[in-house]
Amino acid sequence: MITEELDRDRIRQLFDLRSSYNVRTGGDFEDDPYPVWRELRERAAVHEGTVHELTGYDHPAMFQGLPYPDRPHFSVFTFDACDRVFRDHETFASSPEAVDVDAAGGQVGVASSMLSMGGAQHRRYRALVQPSFAPARGQWWITNWIAETVHALIDRFVDEGAAELNVDFCAAIPVLTITSSFGVPVSEALRLREVLTDPPAVIRTLAPIVAARRDSPRDDLISVLVGAEIADEDGVRHRLSDAEIYSFAILLLLAGSGTTWKQMGITLTALLRRPDVLAAVRADRSLLRLAVEESVRWAPTDPMFSRFVTRDVELAGRRIPRGSLVHLCLGAANRDPARWERPDEFDISRPMKRSLGFGGGAHICLGMHVARAEISTGIGALLDRLPNLRLDPAAEPPRLIGMYERGATEIPVVFDRGMPR
Repeated sequence: MITEELDRDRIRQLFDLRSSYNVRTGGDFEDDPYPVWRELRERAAVHEGTVHELTGYDHPAMFQGLPYPDRPHFSVFTFDACDRVFRDHETFASSPEAVDVDAAGGQVGVASSMLSMGGAQHRRYRALVQPSFAPARGQWWITNWIAETVHALIDRFVDEGAAELNVDFCAAIPVLTITSSFGVPVSEALRLREVLTDPPAVIRTLAPIVAARRDSPRDDLISVLVGAEIADEDGVRHRLSDAEIYSFAILLLLAGSGTTWKQMGITLTALLRRPDVLAAVRADRSLLRLAVEESVRWAPTDPMFSRFVTRDVELAGRRIPRGSLVHLCLGAANRDPARWERPDEFDISRPMKRSLGFGGGAHICLGMHVARAEISTGIGALLDRLPNLRLDPAAEPPRLIGMYERGATEIPVVFDRGMPR
């Protein structure tokens, strides 16, 4: 069974934000950054410096676009300015590695990952997998992988009347979903997540699966990549090479296993803190979608993304020189009072407007619809199977922590005797 092959201590080491594995992104930051971000946003749309330094976090923090100490850094705090950056991908280049421009104006030093691609090349490669992540394919993910994982995890504690839902429930769902969609056995899923920063180790796991799917395709994501065809600049179509498949797979594994669990925990925390809202969602499941969208606006799990500046530009009245990095504080942008009334409140009844919780522009999160399916399926199953679900009054309530990856601490709950599947 799924649950028998999961090492609880290993999950905690990988997914507790306070662990040494996650502290490099500021997982030990436990203050509420939003009052500081509000003050910075009110003073100016753009400030010189990095988000964590401006927030008062004085430890090194690694994330996209960091550290690069020899480059000028600017941080952006308003919705309109962040949205402009997302929309202008030629001036503000997306990449996990340094992007510069040569004398002819072309980008140099760009990696082969889809995160670094721009223009027509990015559109061609993204189109290969976009259909598998479209809203219409949500049920494909739920039926094949998400629902089984969710219910197997609930089976572990349904009869106990108490559970910890963040690391023991939320964390396992996305990593098992994405690895299962690749055909990776549950017994290897956590190890694969652990070595994602070591591409050769990932490839050793994926190589036999890719070879097997070339011989005999299945209804899974590796088979989609194996069967995909892409046209080069001359219009000649070809199948993806093994190296291209591995690059795609590593990107999807990083994104698929590293963010959704935190947003699910944030959503659960927000609902459990408001029993009236939780009761409304339990009674009317159409409200669950609104709760998920509001949580992504109110407290995005990745509240900052960076872009490399490829030409001199003026942004919100601030001159930004070529070669700089701009850091988009999505957490501040998503609470901009110029766009939302009472933006610091978690309110699922507010009129829905596009937020930047999933990014924006050409590089908007590819897996956002799968993330929504995972969160909605997970929380919906908890409400179906755990009557009178509520925070454990005898335990410390969950808190939202972290700098560049934000999420909940433990989410201890109690409930009446649970329901079978």
